[in-house]
Amino acid sequence: MNKWLLIAAVAVVILGIVLIFAPGKVSDADGRTEVRIGYFPNMLHAQALVGRAQGAFEKSLAPNATVKMVPFNAGPSVIEAMFANELDIAYVGPNPTINGYVKSKGEALSIIAGAASGGAVLVVRNDSGIAQPSDFAGKRVASPQLGNTQDVALRAWLMQNNLTIGAGEGQVEVIPTANPDILTLFKKNEIDAAWVPEPWGARLVQEGGGKIYLDERTLWPEGKFVTANVIVRKEFMREHPDIVRKFLVSHVELTQWINAHPDEAKTLMNAQIEDLTSKALPISVLDEAFARCEITYDPISSSLATSAQSAYGLGFLGDAEPNLTGIYNLAPLNEVLKARGLGEVR
Repeated sequence: MNKWLLIAAVAVVILGIVLIFAPGKVSDADGRTEVRIGYFPNMLHAQALVGRAQGAFEKSLAPNATVKMVPFNAGPSVIEAMFANELDIAYVGPNPTINGYVKSKGEALSIIAGAASGGAVLVVRNDSGIAQPSDFAGKRVASPQLGNTQDVALRAWLMQNNLTIGAGEGQVEVIPTANPDILTLFKKNEIDAAWVPEPWGARLVQEGGGKIYLDERTLWPEGKFVTANVIVRKEFMREHPDIVRKFLVSHVELTQWINAHPDEAKTLMNAQIEDLTSKALPISVLDEAFARCEITYDPISSSLATSAQSAYGLGFLGDAEPNLTGIYNLAPLNEVLKARGLGEVR
């Protein structure tokens, strides 16, 4: 073979390998696009859990795409995976989303739908002596992770109540800790309170002997605030708008099904939680946790702006006030809703 033909042939092979294995352009041997979907094994990502149980995303995206469900435990890790082109679509809380959008100067991701409202509580130990905000002075309070949605909500609430965060005398020590470890510390009386998402709030009450001090819904207009959104990597959206739309069809259908069949949905979610964490939740925990959540496709954009201001005020978003213009791309969702005779979201 002519050496130039050989070089050209090798170049074609190398290019093919690059196209198949380059981050963000994952394909299988048949050329189908692999859609990598991030989510958490908790109640606020109900569509992901039920969708995984029912194979809903695979059915919706077939035959041109396959699905890989990727579990996470905290939002900042999801954003890191998006930055590394290891995820295409993800269920994640608002504050990690805002942080990712700001850090990437709006280039990395877009919010394409809501997923959940509510489902976050401040739980105190019964023997903590906490009866009013001033009683938190000198206490140790946990949140799931530094800068995550509940961590920002906790810090903002403490500041609004004239409490100082720190480890000194009379200050509130905020301890970012993984949710399972929060429960352990709570049981050992090593923390006094925790601001957590469900089902961890219900678990702290039922397994840790705690009590609800504050249901975060009481802090928001009409009790609605976003606790989980659906985001997409912008590059993936540009390359595969048809796949994103099919995903959104499935997301909306799952939302409607969960709200119409709550008992069946809880059973499916619990089976998924057991599969992912090796432990199912007691029915009483599921019932209590689910009662404080609203599963929705509405992103409740007004609450996102408030969360962004809180995060900025706490120093999580740098020195410049965050500009969230363009963080939403709701046109595909509204097309899906219109086609189903449902009202559009703003």
